Amino acid sequence: MSENNYRLPLIGEPAPAFEAITTQGNIKFPDDYKGKWVILFSHPADFTPVCTTEFMTFGSMMEEFKSINTELVGLSVDSLYSHIAWLRKIQELEWKDKKHIEVKFPLIEDIRMEVANKYGMIQPGASNTQAVRAVFVIDPKGKIRTILYYPLSTGRNFDEIKRIILALQKADAEQCATPADWRPGDDVIVPTAGSCGTAKERMENQSDDQYCLDWFLCFRKSK
Repeated sequence: MSENNYRLPLIGEPAPAFEAITTQGNIKFPDDYKGKWVILFSHPADFTPVCTTEFMTFGSMMEEFKSINTELVGLSVDSLYSHIAWLRKIQELEWKDKKHIEVKFPLIEDIRMEVANKYGMIQPGASNTQAVRAVFVIDPKGKIRTILYYPLSTGRNFDEIKRIILALQKADAEQCATPADWRPGDDVIVPTAGSCGTAKERMENQSDDQYCLDWFLCFRKSK
């Protein structure tokens, strides 16, 4: 495999390292973000309509993400000068309840597509010259925990991205899993019993805090 061929990074693996120029200065990734959750995401191009609505949304939610120990890092294969001009234009726009949005998180210049290729953001079936809408959720230890890919035509659901972060944080903190459509405050799933004896005990010894629908599906009330 040549140095120009990259294998798509997988969930549970260390986030590929890189250094880059951004609209907020140089960064060394993921070293600069130790102890933080990170959403590393790509967009196809500056000055495009879907991307503009996404950046207005991300920009308006930046403090929400900071409040859950999460940093945002964007990327496209445009130049730094294009990024700066586009972000200035975004401040002049108004959409829904969003206006005068100042994007303060770093946006990576990736003209040579080096970072985009490391993260599988260039997908020839969609485009050879633009990054797809990729989202990588990276934990405080620098490991990839979630990967999402969207086509060029479809804007992302940012509430879902935030929900993923909260669910991962909940699972890590309480050694549990989260059920379908879980939201903060909902009950969580207790890991499956490791033996028949334990399973039987779980069914027989339910409590106010824990209940089972069957031996393999037990819930614990949210703390």
